[in-house]
Formats: sequence, structure tokens, C-alpha cells
Amino acid sequence: MEILESSKSSTTEILQLVSFIIGNEEYAVNIFYVKEINRLSHITKVPNAPEFIEGVINLRGRIIPVIDLRIKIGLPKKGFDKDSRIIVIEDEDLLVGFLVDAVKEVIRIPKNIIEEPPEIVTSSKTDFISSVGKLEDRLLILIDLKKILSKNEQNKLKEVA
Repeated sequence: MEILESSKSSTTEILQLVSFIIGNEEYAVNIFYVKEINRLSHITKVPNAPEFIEGVINLRGRIIPVIDLRIKIGLPKKGFDKDSRIIVIEDEDLLVGFLVDAVKEVIRIPKNIIEEPPEIVTSSKTDFISSVGKLEDRLLILIDLKKILSKNEQNKLKEVA
């Protein structure tokens, strides 16, 4: 019986995610899009940039816009501390840094524990939430990288960089 259960679970699709903290909640993105995770370095402010753009960083000769995810998801701005991190994300032609309160872990979860977010919490301001993972002792909010920024915001990021 034990062998059947383990072979059955091996056919379950596994998602590998990077989880991080913003405020009191735990979020995650697919590790496939994560280029690297960096400690906070010098962020250069950009005049007239949208409020959610913290500035730009120089990452080995590439200028990368940094988005404060706290602002982007509607939380108040917070000062940086020793746990603050920049998660560098690359998706097609988009290269951007997400400023988060802390990076928690790389986690592997079975795809079958992922559910659509409840309708009551979905709105135009939360449509970047692709799904919710139910772990034993916590919930994990999965972010859809294609929806966290509108096309207009993506264009503004390209102007900044």
C-alpha cells in the first residue's frame, strides 16, 4: 500500500515556488521566473516615476526598475530593514525587481492543493492573485506576474529603464 501511495504522488504535478512576505501575508511566484534574489542595494530614485516604482538598480551593467510590491498591492510604504530583498523577475521581455519585506523559502507543493481565490476577495485590484495554496499551517497567495502590472505600467517601466 505504501508503494502505491508514493508512486501515485509521483504523478502529481509539483510547483516550485519562491515564497516571500509582504506585510503579514505570504505570497509566492513560480521559481521559473526568478532570476535571482538580492539584498537591498542602492536604489536610484527616478523623477516623475509612478509611486509604486521605488527606482532603478544597476545589476551587472543592466538597469532594472524596482517595484515596491507593498505599494502595488495597496499597503502603506515601509522602511527597509535587514530582511528586505529584491526578487529579480524575468518574463519574456520584462526584467524587473520586486521589493519585498522578506524572502521566506523555496517551496515545492503539489499542484492539486492550489485553488482559485474566493470570489469575495477578487476585484480589479486583486486580479494579480492567480490562486491560493492551502498548506498544513498556512495559506500561500500565488501571484500572476502577467497581471501584477498593466500593459501601461509595463510600458512605463521600459521608459524608466
